[in-house]
Amino acid sequence: MDWNNKPRNSLRRSMLMVVAAMCMVACSVSYKFNGASIDYTKTKTIQIADFPIRASYVWGPMGPLFNNELKDIFASHTKLTQVRRNGDLKIEGEITQYSQRNKSVSSEGYSAQVELSMTVNVRFTNNVKHSEDFEKQFTATATYESTQSLNAVQEELVTQMVKDITEQIFNATVANW
Repeated sequence: MDWNNKPRNSLRRSMLMVVAAMCMVACSVSYKFNGASIDYTKTKTIQIADFPIRASYVWGPMGPLFNNELKDIFASHTKLTQVRRNGDLKIEGEITQYSQRNKSVSSEGYSAQVELSMTVNVRFTNNVKHSEDFEKQFTATATYESTQSLNAVQEELVTQMVKDITEQIFNATVANW
């Protein structure tokens, strides 16, 4: 070992670590779910109506679960004040579909997987900028093994689908994704 080069090797090693750290920071991707596209000087309030269930098949807790999650996502990810009427933004709609269907068949000819599906119709009104108004459907699905009963997995799967749909609604209304 050449003791005369020890400070130089240490300096090279330090420089290499700094460059590596800079590359890692420069190449990292950061995603912030904070509704950054809202102009809070013009848009201050949001009105979110409770969504009734209009589907032919109903699971009782689905309505309150969806309504609470939708309000929570806007409360936690924006600075908008939720109001009962005359909001700068208005979200309303209904849960239009909740169903299950066979997704795959086993080699014996029996259902192997079942797909659960939920669809929500949303009417969005932007009273500050009406060009952003829309009516649109949002759908989420979840799959479970047919060896399980729907009652055993329903709460978990509906919770996943509700989270997915409320994020889709959030992105379409205020995050402009």
